[in-house]
Amino acid sequence: MSTLALDGSDAAAGPPAWLRYADLGVLALALPLFLVAGLPLLGYAAAAGAWLAQHAVLVAAQRRATDALRRGDRRVAIGTVGAATLGRVWIVTLAILLVGLLGEREDGLAAALLSLVLVTTHFATLGLTKAMYPERA
Repeated sequence: MSTLALDGSDAAAGPPAWLRYADLGVLALALPLFLVAGLPLLGYAAAAGAWLAQHAVLVAAQRRATDALRRGDRRVAIGTVGAATLGRVWIVTLAILLVGLLGEREDGLAAALLSLVLVTTHFATLGLTKAMYPERA
């Protein structure tokens, strides 16, 4: 008997949205922290913009890779994931570098620290998702 028949529709549903998008929640919660603590808002804006841009690249790459796998084209799927991963790293890294060079050093430091927290959150929730929902991995 299938897992779906045994567990019901919850097994096919996959991870909840709060778990999949926890990094975006942390990004939203960071804004009041930046405001209250008097941290550089340019650093927040740079990190937030880069994070949202890389997240859009992630979503587009996942859709393209999924479509390629449905067609049986594993080479395109792997290439898409690899190129998107490198592109996402460059988007965030360049944003941190540029805001640190064009703005104040504190702006770059704030962007780097926020990005570190976002990357850590992303990888933690990714690992948790794969552990809790191995059928969706």
